Amino acid sequence: MIAFIQNIFSIPELRRRILFTLGMLAIYRVGCHVPTPGIDANVLAKFFEGTEGTLLGLVSAFTGGALQRMTVFALGIMPYISASIILQLLTVVFEPVERLAKEGEQGRKTITKWTRYGTIILSVIQGTGIAFGLQTMTGPAGEPVVPNPGMGFILLTVITLTAGTAFIMWLGEQITERGIGNGISLIIFAGIVANIPAALINTVRLLKTGELGPITLLVILVIMVAVVWAIVFMERAQRRVPIHYAKRVVGMRNMGGQTSHLPLKINMSGVIPPIFASSIIMFPATVANLVDVPWVQKIASMMTPSHWLYNVFFVAFIIFFCYFYTAVTFNPVDVADNIKKQGGYVPGIRPGKATAEYIDMVLGRITFAGAIYVSLVCVLPTILIGKLNVPFYFGGTSLLIVVGVGMDTAAQIESHLISRSYEGFMKGVTLKGRRG
Repeated sequence: MIAFIQNIFSIPELRRRILFTLGMLAIYRVGCHVPTPGIDANVLAKFFEGTEGTLLGLVSAFTGGALQRMTVFALGIMPYISASIILQLLTVVFEPVERLAKEGEQGRKTITKWTRYGTIILSVIQGTGIAFGLQTMTGPAGEPVVPNPGMGFILLTVITLTAGTAFIMWLGEQITERGIGNGISLIIFAGIVANIPAALINTVRLLKTGELGPITLLVILVIMVAVVWAIVFMERAQRRVPIHYAKRVVGMRNMGGQTSHLPLKINMSGVIPPIFASSIIMFPATVANLVDVPWVQKIASMMTPSHWLYNVFFVAFIIFFCYFYTAVTFNPVDVADNIKKQGGYVPGIRPGKATAEYIDMVLGRITFAGAIYVSLVCVLPTILIGKLNVPFYFGGTSLLIVVGVGMDTAAQIESHLISRSYEGFMKGVTLKGRRG
């Protein structure tokens, strides 16, 4: 491990990227402790006591505690994710956006710009709902969370929360472009990991007071280890479609006659489905938790990770986004055309359309298996730990994101190391063309 770390920091470019990523994440964590003006933090802390295991506890975990402290980053990155979902859905159902997505780099830049605008609009809407909700919130003794409510407080809160989300969006884009890993995923990763020290301290305290028994803690640890093992195993699992290449003569050489395979991952969409599903559920439910209306509060109380209604919606959204995101990122027709152009074929399947249909059939089956795996990982630990009455939030969603993002980031670091080795191997070699 020490040698591996030394290799990483011995490469100047990789070292700069890692240090830049850590610096951006440090800035994000500082912003998670900058309070929004006009709020009594002590009363707000009392209001949020006992929200562990509820949807507010899940939202707070995703924002690294920023929502619970109502800081400038209280909205987190979820408005950006919601805007991305809307734009990706439009690429499927709205032809002008679909054409724009196929225009290459310029089209992607335009879609990115629209995503940013959508993020601002959703942040304003969600920030307005939170501002109105904060004015109605009171502590246990009836003390108001907002000492001086009014239009001035609403405008200030909306501007502050919207600016905070825009800044997080910029941080994520900078990490993706100039750092290592996917910036948005790493920001969510940092928010979840930031809660681990507090959870460990709370666990030790509960063990000392007898509120958490050693056997219960052992069961929790076993569940966590089993979930981590399942995530690592399934994220590396793949279905290999055999590809044969026919022999052909190119110039004076015989080409082809080889056997290869097309690797199709069981979970091709990664951690995107649970993130998207959580975002869809959190958007209305966060505001509902802050609105003092009886029927809205009743619905909000049902949308907790331990309630069956929440889990039904959550699983349905996960399965949908597993298929949707796989369809957006992987096109069987293009893959089949590339295989045909290279003189390859799947044994027993005609090249072209038949190959595309076969790959699509295989992809549909393994995507279903991947969707079931993601759903079980995200839902079962939450239900089991809810039955054990664990006094702190732990869910498979958080663990899936942490392990998945960690594996993706490690894979990118490894690719940089391999690329550096190739550069070292080719250093000093000049390849010159020959005139005919």
